[in-house]
Amino acid sequence: MIYIFSSLLGRHMIIMEITKNVNNEEIKRVYHRLALMFLPQKEQDLGVLEKFAELVEAYDILNDYFSIEKEDNLTTEFDGKKKRDPPIVRDLYLSLEELFYGCTKKIRISRRVLNEDGVTTCYRNRILVVDIQPGWKEGTRITFPEEGDQGPNNIPADIVFIVKEKPHPRFRRAQNDLVYKTHIDLGKGLTGFSVEIETLDSRLLNIPINDIVHPNYAKIVTGEGMPLSKDPAQKGNLIIRFEILFPHRILAEKKQLIKQALLL
Repeated sequence: MIYIFSSLLGRHMIIMEITKNVNNEEIKRVYHRLALMFLPQKEQDLGVLEKFAELVEAYDILNDYFSIEKEDNLTTEFDGKKKRDPPIVRDLYLSLEELFYGCTKKIRISRRVLNEDGVTTCYRNRILVVDIQPGWKEGTRITFPEEGDQGPNNIPADIVFIVKEKPHPRFRRAQNDLVYKTHIDLGKGLTGFSVEIETLDSRLLNIPINDIVHPNYAKIVTGEGMPLSKDPAQKGNLIIRFEILFPHRILAEKKQLIKQALLL
């Protein structure tokens, strides 16, 4: 029955002058073009009528079966190939340190082996090795082709891992930059201070801040961000942002000194 159906489908594809990689929108465009060519005229030409009838039949069948949801399955059936299972997608959570240095992850998977009726006969365990490169960003996809369940009637699905970043206690990543937030009191913000920051590679930076820190101020330290995935020797920036802590109460004599200092 599958062979008969595939042959019938192929005949209608020939009538419609379309290929196996067609989609619904293309079927509609081809149908409208051919319908205008073979539209029955007043003289009721028998050949034109027969061609138009075949065209309508082909369109109805192909439009019903080549839907977006069934497109992949039916094109493979027409070719006499096995059905390909959809990809299996999993999240792979990594720390900023792992994305900074790069690392190797070994992931154990268990593949089902199915018989012709789709019943699991056994399991086969495998170790997939993921080589994380320095600078990879969240959303990076790692694909292992055809590592899914195995059976006589299917092409095993691809297994796809998508990189996700774990929250970090000190930094937030912004593309290739690292953002560091710290609190300072108003006095330091007006008079200057220094910030000590431990980097992802365990160095201690001592960064002087000589500018007046206003609410939108940010200190940019070049070359202290994440490695660039295309060139890990190059790095983004470290962006330091400040939250200013204002005093709850100021003594009267200190207020006067502040006024005199600011008027100067």
